[in-house]
Amino acid sequence: MAAILIALTIGLPWAGAVLVWWIGDTHARWQHSLAVGFSVAAGAAALVLLTQRADTVALHLPLGGAFGDFNFTPDGLGVFLTVIATVVGSLAVIFSVDYMHGEAQLGRYYALVLFFIGAMSGLVLTSNLFLMFLFWEITALCSYGLISFYNDDPKAVAGGMKALIITQLGGLGLLVMAVLAYSYLGSFEISVFLKQASSLPANVLGILAFGCLVAAAAKSAQFPFQTWLPDAMEAPTPVSALIHAATMVNAGVYLLARFYPAFAEVPYWREAVMLVGMLSALLAAVMALVANDLKRALAYSTVSQLGYMVYAVGAGGVFASQFHLFSHSIFKALLFLGAGAVIHSVGTRDMREMGGLGRHMPVVRTVFVIGALALAGIPILNGFWSKELVLEAGLSGGPGWMFGVMVFCAGLTALYTFRFVWMVFFGAERQERHVHDAGVAMKTALIPLGLACLVTWLLAGPFSTLLATTLPFHEIHALPTAEILLEVVTAPATWLAIGVVAIGLAAWWWRAKLLFFMEALRGVGWIAERSFGFEAINRGVVQVTEQASEDLRGTQTGWLNWNVLAIVIALIVVVAILALGA
Repeated sequence: MAAILIALTIGLPWAGAVLVWWIGDTHARWQHSLAVGFSVAAGAAALVLLTQRADTVALHLPLGGAFGDFNFTPDGLGVFLTVIATVVGSLAVIFSVDYMHGEAQLGRYYALVLFFIGAMSGLVLTSNLFLMFLFWEITALCSYGLISFYNDDPKAVAGGMKALIITQLGGLGLLVMAVLAYSYLGSFEISVFLKQASSLPANVLGILAFGCLVAAAAKSAQFPFQTWLPDAMEAPTPVSALIHAATMVNAGVYLLARFYPAFAEVPYWREAVMLVGMLSALLAAVMALVANDLKRALAYSTVSQLGYMVYAVGAGGVFASQFHLFSHSIFKALLFLGAGAVIHSVGTRDMREMGGLGRHMPVVRTVFVIGALALAGIPILNGFWSKELVLEAGLSGGPGWMFGVMVFCAGLTALYTFRFVWMVFFGAERQERHVHDAGVAMKTALIPLGLACLVTWLLAGPFSTLLATTLPFHEIHALPTAEILLEVVTAPATWLAIGVVAIGLAAWWWRAKLLFFMEALRGVGWIAERSFGFEAINRGVVQVTEQASEDLRGTQTGWLNWNVLAIVIALIVVVAILALGA
């Protein structure tokens, strides 16, 4: 049963991608219907797979040879991320029915979205490192195609290229992991690696550990690779929700959580992971505070919240990290899709041209405010509980000064969240526009997400059981929901964080009286608007890569004889290396 469900979860979106592409763009209604049908079916299969969770291989493809067997294991970590990818992905597809109405090249759009969802499911369900790398690269390719979907817009194409190049650094890190693990252990199986990691030479294990961190940081847009994610906002907004909440950026956090037992004892690895998470959370929160583009503000918020998850993994709080990932996938999908409804209605992403939209868009305003309160960590929404668990993990498993910075980031989160909510939905209208509320398909996606923000914290206990019973190497303890909630409520860190969040709210409410403080920090804002200099560094990396590609293109003469000669020479070199090694 589990094998069939795994095959359906991955295969249904891919089958839908082929079919939607095949029927052509002259049948737009069929394309919308098929995309929704296949994505919802994949989500249903993933939900049923929750009942079949196990820590043993369920789907076995005996490929043999150097690649080993392609195995899929429906453990708690993989299944829950599959549910996120397919269920949130299907809601993004439903939202697209209204958002992409009348757009050209629907076949390409839906094919890439569905292929993306299937690849993310495969990435988290496979127990083969090499196959994980293949799925990892497929998600990178799909993200490039979707970010640059509007290929007549230079900014969209540049954003897609930037995302592809920077995330490929992560691909290299994962490839090094897979090759070294196979070289020393003779297997690509993740369970074998986790079991025998301590037998590896210390220097090799160190390379694997920090290669994993590089891979995760690049994929999840963490310091110092954080600049690609805001530029990905040139994609259609449902794609932004897909990348930020359901698929792409979750993969890096997943990688750290999956391999945490193998690397936890590597000297300075946990400290490096926490430092990356802390810097990402802090820098991105400051950048969100000065952003005037609604989608870019949400993008910076994503980088910051992913920083919390990375920080929690480094502190040993794998459960806290993944529970916050779960909460974040819900409220951030809601915020991005809500932003999409706003942008679709008013035709701009600049919050300085909005204001007072709540009167015209009551449904969008209501659900967006719910998502924003969850992001800000306001009790009793899901983001509050999961973020407090992260802070608790940091307090017990990391240095106190890092915990202090993360609590300060919680205050910044509240401040920038109330800022963009007020600028969009409240206050005076800054432009006269013909504004309309969300369509039926948009509301169908938004309302369930809004309700989920209110109730999914009740799943804390079952979620801990899901992870504890299927992750034998992670030493996660299953606790009932009531005990987890009591632990959060009675923790001093919780009340400290609530106080800081209240200060963040007060800072926005009394912003007119704090103008002197804002003037004093104008220099910090100027630097933040320029990504603290990292944009220039990343742009340089992208330009060097593009120039190297142009230079290497000259070696492709198109002459068959030269190509055959190059292949033969390369083959001789490889054989010689293998012979010498033997």
